[in-house]
Amino acid sequence: MHESLPDFRMPDDGQVELAADVFRLLADPTRIKLLWALLQGEESVACLAELVDAPPTAVSQHLSKLRLAGLVRGRRQGTFVYYTVVDEHVARLLGGALFQDEDAARRSATPTAPAR
Repeated sequence: MHESLPDFRMPDDGQVELAADVFRLLADPTRIKLLWALLQGEESVACLAELVDAPPTAVSQHLSKLRLAGLVRGRRQGTFVYYTVVDEHVARLLGGALFQDEDAARRSATPTAPAR
């Protein structure tokens, strides 16, 4: 059946495993808040801890995992590390997940043309 679909392509096993790992990593409210805050711009651990209402040590551990997953990167300046999101894929992923209810409501409120 799928042969009839032009441009149909299944992801390979490596891509699927990587996606599953990212989704598991993001299954934590603090990490989602951290990524959202970092989408607004570069921040230090202390500032992020205040924004997400978590101890700096916990924030550092979360950021370490996000860094190992390739979602954020750190920049050392003196004794501080400033973090930023790696690329726009994170914004699309988070935006889609966080605002899916708004998108669904907008789609259901948009009148559709009657079928002819």
